[in-house]
Amino acid sequence: MTAKSEDGTTPGIPTPWNRPQRRREQPALSREQIVSEAFALLDSDGIEALSMRKLAARLNAGATSLYTHVANKDELLALVVDQIFGGLPQPDAEGCEASEVWRAKVMELAEGMRAAVMRHPWMVSVIGDVGMVYLGPNWMRLSETFLTVMETAGFDAGEANDAMSAVMGYTIGSACVEASWVRALARSGQDEQEWMNRLLPAVIEATKEFPRLHRLYTTEVPDEVAAGRDQGFARGVDVILDGVEASLAVRRRG
Repeated sequence: MTAKSEDGTTPGIPTPWNRPQRRREQPALSREQIVSEAFALLDSDGIEALSMRKLAARLNAGATSLYTHVANKDELLALVVDQIFGGLPQPDAEGCEASEVWRAKVMELAEGMRAAVMRHPWMVSVIGDVGMVYLGPNWMRLSETFLTVMETAGFDAGEANDAMSAVMGYTIGSACVEASWVRALARSGQDEQEWMNRLLPAVIEATKEFPRLHRLYTTEVPDEVAAGRDQGFARGVDVILDGVEASLAVRRRG
């Protein structure tokens, strides 16, 4: 049985998920309302606009009333991000003994994470932090799903964890860079496709002394930038999975 302190809470690092909520008759404000309003504010105005005082004003409440539900802004952000994780696809492990099945399901997980960051680009400022973001129940369920898929495919626990770290590290890193880029273009009022069409001739000219780069920019740049980003991301995941699958094959032969 887990030991508890005198106030009835579980000892250790406090998180928004293990801390009991204090109850008040007035104001009638719930953690769910706070998280929902914070989510809307972040999506509409970005992370720079989020403050406990501004959020309280949107909820017609005093700032102190928010602190009865969340300890600080970092906890609030962790709760919002975990809510996003809860909406990501979580495929089952059925049929994952077959290579094409487990690879497709890992790709689904990766593409779901990337899409979430692209839909909510303010996550770029949060998701790379070392903190409570990865202690939430929805992230835990997502991780459990990934590990279940990999272990059903034949990987042991350590190998499954290594594969998850590699895929999610690539996914989060590339999605954050991509979302930052797209957001910067949007803020400048430039259309991504038009910007690339204007830039490409200069890039081709600048790379003439670098034959491999020059060949890439003259033969591999997609006609549609957004579609090219999608294809490039999927190819990157496939490269990682090729290595993961090859390691499994070597272990089975050994």
